[in-house]
Amino acid sequence: MRQIFVRAIGGVALAALVMGGAAACKQDEGGSGSNDAGAKVCDLKIGFFGALSGADAGLVTPGKQAADMAIKQYNAEHGDCKVSLQEYDSQGKPELSGGLATSAVNDAKVVAMVGPAFSGESETANPTFQQAGLPVISQSATRPSLSEQGWAIFHRGVGNDFSQGPAAATYIKGLNPAKVFVVDDQSAYGAGLADEVKKALGPLVTASDKATDNQQDFSAIVTKVTSSGATALFYGGYTEEASPFLKQLRQANWKGTFVGGDGIYDANMLSVTGNADVEGAVATCPCAPATEAKGTFVADFQKEYNAPPGVYADVAYDVTKIFLEAIGEGKSTRADIQAFLTSYGKPGAATGVTYKWTDKGELDPAQVRVWAYVAKNGQWAPDKEIPKA
Repeated sequence: MRQIFVRAIGGVALAALVMGGAAACKQDEGGSGSNDAGAKVCDLKIGFFGALSGADAGLVTPGKQAADMAIKQYNAEHGDCKVSLQEYDSQGKPELSGGLATSAVNDAKVVAMVGPAFSGESETANPTFQQAGLPVISQSATRPSLSEQGWAIFHRGVGNDFSQGPAAATYIKGLNPAKVFVVDDQSAYGAGLADEVKKALGPLVTASDKATDNQQDFSAIVTKVTSSGATALFYGGYTEEASPFLKQLRQANWKGTFVGGDGIYDANMLSVTGNADVEGAVATCPCAPATEAKGTFVADFQKEYNAPPGVYADVAYDVTKIFLEAIGEGKSTRADIQAFLTSYGKPGAATGVTYKWTDKGELDPAQVRVWAYVAKNGQWAPDKEIPKA
């Protein structure tokens, strides 16, 4: 049991949160409210924090669409007391995240946060959320150290890179490579994942190198890869750099298998790289195929957006619905919702994952799954679930 919500309120005074809730629409409803007997608090907001524009938006937009859909469905059944989704577009840039986090906590109607989506922005934003007692569930931030910072408000809706890294290494070993080259983008996410892959691959790693944010010329690294004898390469990072890197590797006639983590598992990696160059590339993800989600989620998403659900859409849908469930039960303050999460333990409507967290905010390890996806004919095709160790 996580005894965390009392000490989490700070920075933004509890009185301010209560006053902010009191300023919202109140309607009589038989004692279901938590602030005032016989009342419920309306017009609350759930935040959504991540790259909604920019080169890495393809990793985040499906989740935003799913969160929108969850709230639309909720409001259809709660027309007298609606909830809205408040966007915080980080563009995937940690340097923008501090200001966005401050904006979120200063809005007393924001009582929960889906995200931040990436690990680097989580490192920047979560201290502010912790100070304000704003509970968060990230649908996709996987750096293991995020749960080691003492952030009581932090929860993760997927497994971390202690699962994904060894699983990616297991997949690579299954390719029977003579040698493996490892490259990372030096981000909180990319470097951490690459380190886990290297540990698990051991002597198979013939060499490694570093890319930089916004890098477009990879000629020096390409030369190292082509001369190394590596028949497989693992890239820890995001599509913005992975796409030109892969294109330049193919231009240099490197025929090996390009494997990346969930940072490249998005539509942009396919469309920007181009079918010929991306064909056969592999992305690992601590997520099952969203297109195979349970219940009516896939059909509902297809009807709403005229497209199948993308990466992490099912996870974002589930965690948004957890927050909505809390609100629907009369949890109208940040502390109320934080307490609600500490004892939560139900299967998600879309993923089927039982969302139950450790005292550090990690998903129960028994619920973690890692999949490999292969680029085929311009689409990410589910390949197989891979062992976590």
